[in-house]
Amino acid sequence: MAERPARPPRKARSAQVVRAESLTPHMRRVVLGGEGLADFPQELEHTDHYVKLLFAPAGVTYEEPFDMARIREELPRDQWPVTRTYTVRTWDPSTLELTLDFVVHGDQGLAGPWAAGVEVGETIHFMGPGGAYHPDTTADWHLMAGDESALPAIAAALEALPEGARAHAFVEVEGPEEEQKIDSSVEVTWLHRAGRPVGQALVSAVTGLDFPEGRPQVFVHGEAGFVKELRRHLRIDRAIPREDLSISGYWRLGHNEDGWQASKRDWNAQVEAEQEA
Repeated sequence: MAERPARPPRKARSAQVVRAESLTPHMRRVVLGGEGLADFPQELEHTDHYVKLLFAPAGVTYEEPFDMARIREELPRDQWPVTRTYTVRTWDPSTLELTLDFVVHGDQGLAGPWAAGVEVGETIHFMGPGGAYHPDTTADWHLMAGDESALPAIAAALEALPEGARAHAFVEVEGPEEEQKIDSSVEVTWLHRAGRPVGQALVSAVTGLDFPEGRPQVFVHGEAGFVKELRRHLRIDRAIPREDLSISGYWRLGHNEDGWQASKRDWNAQVEAEQEA
């Protein structure tokens, strides 16, 4: 069988850092702007829209204008940009301002340290947006659960809910200092990890919830281990149809994004097979 041709790289956009601020001790907000966002979609359909930031490996610089096709054609693979995926917290087409929130844990990772030390005027390249979930107004109620990595998407979804919508929202953070204000009438249940394994409090909260009557729409995202547990609980124990679930592991303990993304498809397929058996 002939090999499938490589998919051409998507067009990358460029933006400049307009401002940056710390929301909590471990959450950093970076606002991007500039004319490079002029062709960004005016309206974003989903509340979990994301972009893939492109970072040059150490010691590598790229010619401007930034061109992914040229980079892949002219440079060896180990000099291609490294991608990191982040949810769009807000997008304002009138000012061309795109807001991203980053979890920062000191020098760990790539994007977190960048966000912690970025300067106004700095240029960043990215691809996107992608996305698939938004609150379904025909659902009787909503369940949202996630750790810090899912907080921007959960916050965006809560703020998009119509007035009077019923929802249970659980967000796990390390402690009370990591809580954020969300512009929604839905009261968020903040779960404090306090040194416990990530996701432990979320699993307890969701499995212990007295589900309201009616059809729920569910959004569960975050570390892959607890996501797997809740996927099984929601699909098997609660018998929620697949089409009413948005469930994904944004990251996995012990893996960086490159390693996790490389294995995520197979991991998800294995989980599905185990839970359908």
